[in-house]
Amino acid sequence: MHEKILVVEDQQDINELIALNLESLDYQVTRCLTGNEGLDKAMSNEFDLMILDIMLPEIDGLKICQLVRGSHSYLPILMLTAKKSEIDRVVGLEMGADDYLTKPFSVRELQARVKALLRRVAFLNAETGLDTAKTDNICVGDVVINKGKRTVILSGNDVKLTAKEFDLLLYMANHPGQVFSREQLLNAVWGYHHSGYEHTVNSHINRLRAKLEADSANPEYVLTVWGVGYKFSERATH
Repeated sequence: MHEKILVVEDQQDINELIALNLESLDYQVTRCLTGNEGLDKAMSNEFDLMILDIMLPEIDGLKICQLVRGSHSYLPILMLTAKKSEIDRVVGLEMGADDYLTKPFSVRELQARVKALLRRVAFLNAETGLDTAKTDNICVGDVVINKGKRTVILSGNDVKLTAKEFDLLLYMANHPGQVFSREQLLNAVWGYHHSGYEHTVNSHINRLRAKLEADSANPEYVLTVWGVGYKFSERATH
């Protein structure tokens, strides 16, 4: 079954170019020219990947990314931007984009990023055991992480995490006690293309602690190993 890709880009020529070159790799491509249409289709849960321009009519790509990340399903997002400033890339990552390309980009680079992103999503799904019923839950202390449903329960209450917050938590929880550097976490959860943006890991760790820890200054679950990075608590994990 060929992966389905949603392209949301208001420039007709770029939209057609992207679609043509992805279809040449046997992907099924659906094209949108406006933000509202792109958002509606993104929420349909029919796609394996979305390529999303930042500058769109009606509603911009950053807002679409934020709304998609607030939904229950997870849709990988490759963001396109004509801007070259670092702040645009950081904002995109903070909103939950999985990768980004700055215009103008080469067709080969686009194809490579799409392939790499789909492979990384498949790897994370396998790594986190989404198909293994026996390991659907990770329980540590008062936290229960359900891999298949992508939910987190703390002391009986639902914890609302963004897609990237959940991916980061689950990756660490699958390796309790193992210490990861910021660069290792960035590569595993966001991908190697984001080298140099380790501060994105820091901000996501801080948000996880704010949602999970009774006292963020003295965390029980997401622990700091000074001078190295972070690890997930080993206590009572099963």
